[in-house]
Amino acid sequence: MALVVPDVLEESCTTRQALERLAAKWRVLVVYALLAGAQRHSELRRRLPGITQKVLTETLRGMESDGLVERRVLKDTAPQHVEYALTELGKTLQEPLAAICAWAAEHGDRR
Repeated sequence: MALVVPDVLEESCTTRQALERLAAKWRVLVVYALLAGAQRHSELRRRLPGITQKVLTETLRGMESDGLVERRVLKDTAPQHVEYALTELGKTLQEPLAAICAWAAEHGDRR
């Protein structure tokens, strides 16, 4: 059976659309952080050195909109407490990301 390679250069290609969603600087790192389980905003900020509160909030909102992350309200009254977790769709990224890590470990020192 031949490998079917989509035309990722076409705007309508679903593979291109997925790559564009995941290619944002922090999205893959947020997925890695959330693979450990649900976490609050402050926990994620500590685990992702260099990310600002604003960028983390925007990233989480975008990932929630894409169906990769769910936001759970733990306490409704002020101050509100929420946590973020990967959805079932988000969890499906674990295997492809593990493959990228394996590739990087094998080929990372080649330049």
